[in-house]
Order: sequence, then structure tokens, then C-alpha cells
Amino acid sequence: MSGPFSPALFTFLADLREHNDRDWFNANKARYEADLLEPALDFVEAFGPRLEAISPHFVADPRRTGGSLFRIYRDTRFSKDKSPYKTTAGLFFRHERGKETAAPGFYLHLAPGDVFAGSGIWHPDAVALKRIRDAIAAQPDAWREATAGRTVIGHALKRAPKGFDAGHPLIEDIKRKDFASMSRLAERDVTAPGFTDEYARICAADLPFMRFLCEALDVPV
Repeated sequence: MSGPFSPALFTFLADLREHNDRDWFNANKARYEADLLEPALDFVEAFGPRLEAISPHFVADPRRTGGSLFRIYRDTRFSKDKSPYKTTAGLFFRHERGKETAAPGFYLHLAPGDVFAGSGIWHPDAVALKRIRDAIAAQPDAWREATAGRTVIGHALKRAPKGFDAGHPLIEDIKRKDFASMSRLAERDVTAPGFTDEYARICAADLPFMRFLCEALDVPV
């Protein structure tokens, strides 16, 4: 049984990077649908039951628009880069309350030479950010346990945020502005048979990290 994705997905994205204009995309739209769109939606649908088993509070939505697959069209209104298309494929499995409040989610990033699975929350608002920082400061052992063996990434302040002790043993984590765990993958991992199960395994392993964030933000996990 083949994997959910084929090498053609990465070939298409590499070609799109070289020809990021509407004429080329329209001439190659059949490739986009056959090599990226349909396989990605099939993956979301197949992953749904596995995500349900990990936690019933996260959503795998296989709709063509508005679902777990990020749209390929860039919003160029406020950007100096007017390239019309994203040259990556992103899938986000949001928390069921993610549209009403700050909450973490699971993510899959697909690009030539840049493939990873992620979980957590990126650029939370000020209220959510403080709640996570407060939780880390108050529960250092729980945070250490939640992040054990994880690669936590994101932006951070240079100095301790206001109201936090600069001498706290976890001050470097308290300085964070993003709280995301990343697992690097290779293109061959994504195109291998059984990748849906492998991605589910990664998400399940990230559940303690997600639980800490959910509890800090008072959303179920």
C-alpha cells in the first residue's frame, strides 16, 4: 500500500517556487489538484480516526476550503512579496475551541527539503501568553516533564517578562513568545507507506506537551 503522498508533491512545490505566477499555476492546476490537494485531503480524512483516538477535542476537517489544509493562495495585501502562491503545504489540526479562544493544535509542514510535524501554539495573544508563562513558573516540574525529549521552538524575549523573576530556573522558557514542539522529518518519511500511522505516533507522543498547554489555557484535552 502506498503512502498518502508521493514525490510528485515535492516536485510540484519545487516547480511552483521557480514559477510563482498565475499563468504557470493555471496551466499546472491539474498537477496541484492531483499531487497536493487531493492527497492532502485524503490524508486529513484518514488521520481523523487516529486523531480522535489521541484526543476527541482536536479536529481533522477534510473540506477543500476552510478545513485542516491551509489554502495555497497567499494574502499579499500587506506584504512586499506579491508572489500569489505559497510554496509549502501546511495542515493544521486545531482544537475544537480554537476559533473562539487561544488553544494549541497539531501541524504538518511539507516543503522541498523542509518537512516537520509540530504541536503547540504560535504567537498566542497577551492573555494566553501570560497564562502559559504563569503555569511554567508555578509548575516547573510539570513543564520539564511535558517537554522532556521535545525540541521546543519559537521566538523569545531577550529579557525576563514583567512580573517574572529573572532568576527563575526556567526563565528561558518563560521568555518564550511561542510554545511549539517540532519533530523533523524527511520527504521519504512522508511518501512511505504507513506515514499516517507514523504521524499519529508523533502526535500521541506530543500529548503531554499539549496537555500542559491546554490546562494552562483552560481548554479540554
